[in-house]
Amino acid sequence: MKSERYKIGWGKLAEIDGEQGEKVVEALKDISPEFADLLIEFPFGDVYSRPGLDLKSREIATVAALTAMGTAAPQLKVHIHGALNVGCSPTEIIEVMIQMAVYAGFPAALNGLFAAKEVFDERNLKASS
Repeated sequence: MKSERYKIGWGKLAEIDGEQGEKVVEALKDISPEFADLLIEFPFGDVYSRPGLDLKSREIATVAALTAMGTAAPQLKVHIHGALNVGCSPTEIIEVMIQMAVYAGFPAALNGLFAAKEVFDERNLKASS
């Protein structure tokens, strides 16, 4: 039986990341189902479900952080999908990447832009100028 945190987290994961998030959880089942449970319970059950920010703001912050890290391209792509799913436009996502050039450097911003391009191409989207 799964915890209440898990149930809340699974609902948030589905709302934000949809199929992309489910793929991540499924991929973890063979190596560490316990980690998959933690991934659902903590970030999605505890943090994303908090009332202080809307999901769009949370995803903008997540996309910015993952872009600035520069080492998390797969997770960045999942969260670019998530940002689009909760109402961010491609243009807003591109602006986050441009903003990250100031604080994380051009290489991080370039990697973020290339990740965004892959997601936009997959979804047949274009960023407007």
